[in-house]
Amino acid sequence: MVTGGCGFIGSNFIRYLIGNSDFSGRIINVDKLTYAGNPENLTDIARSFPGRYIFQKIDICDAVKLEKAFLEYDIDAVCHFAAESHVDRSIKDPGSFIQTNIVGTFNLLEIAKSRGDEFQLFHHVSTDEVYGSLGAEGLFREDTPYRPNSPYSASKAASDHLVRAYLQTFGMPATISNCSNNYGPYQFPEKLIPLVILNALEGKPIPVYGDGKNVRDWLYVEDHCRAIWTIMNNGNTGETYNVGGNAEIENIVIVQMICDILDEISPATSGKSRRELISFVKDRPGHDRRYAIDFTKLKSELNWSPQESFHSGLRKTINWYLKQKKWVENIKTGDYQAWMKEQYGS
Repeated sequence: MVTGGCGFIGSNFIRYLIGNSDFSGRIINVDKLTYAGNPENLTDIARSFPGRYIFQKIDICDAVKLEKAFLEYDIDAVCHFAAESHVDRSIKDPGSFIQTNIVGTFNLLEIAKSRGDEFQLFHHVSTDEVYGSLGAEGLFREDTPYRPNSPYSASKAASDHLVRAYLQTFGMPATISNCSNNYGPYQFPEKLIPLVILNALEGKPIPVYGDGKNVRDWLYVEDHCRAIWTIMNNGNTGETYNVGGNAEIENIVIVQMICDILDEISPATSGKSRRELISFVKDRPGHDRRYAIDFTKLKSELNWSPQESFHSGLRKTINWYLKQKKWVENIKTGDYQAWMKEQYGS
């Protein structure tokens, strides 16, 4: 079972897994289909692998429907992506983050526990934001104390602790990964990189929080998917692994890079530099200054390293958005919402 498989990272993981010769099983994709869950991300997978890919529209907070899916499809492993994940939204509506990220994870753990020896692995996908904010130096390690600063990161920290508690108390076979900022194809355009790409293409203002010098470590989504599958296959039960992209960059530098690449490959009709669209806006509350991941453990124990540099991954991402005009239009207009209701109901 892949939870949240219609989201950005989840859909990329399903694509990675279904095309991997090391995997011959079935994937049951459980997704509530919130605004960021887009079944269109996997239309071709559903068409090409009808016996191996099965979609179930289920909210992980609905324990009854969730348990029914576990039993119907004889689930023996879970890769848990499903989460409310945007910091800004967690500031405006923290309650939904508590329900999905904490209660939903609890439901999954309880049902997995009830499967007894038939259940083999619960892999929980988390974030580096649980560690809080770094100063100018240092890196987040697996033993870094948790210091979440937003309702989103606090809810993810709580779900991490639940997984550890079920491991220690009930012997749940579990692994956890905490990743840095992901980017790549199929990312909903509320996030920095797709937002900048689409606003720049449309000639709209490009908002940058504060002074733009907040630092993040960036991880190409396919590298992340490969890391998760490596952990699920070869990681030690009970262990946590940090997954980083080895790409610390200030937000403003990323924005400028995107503007420059777009000016190079798709010049604006006005002839102006897209850097002129950059607009600094009031910083958001609790905005962590710097994140950076130390993935030495994953590299030394499981021989994983990112294959994409930030420059190569960013160009791939920009080219994907330039080519996927239909996907972009469906996301931006009511067409996507109408399509979703037609396919899956309200």
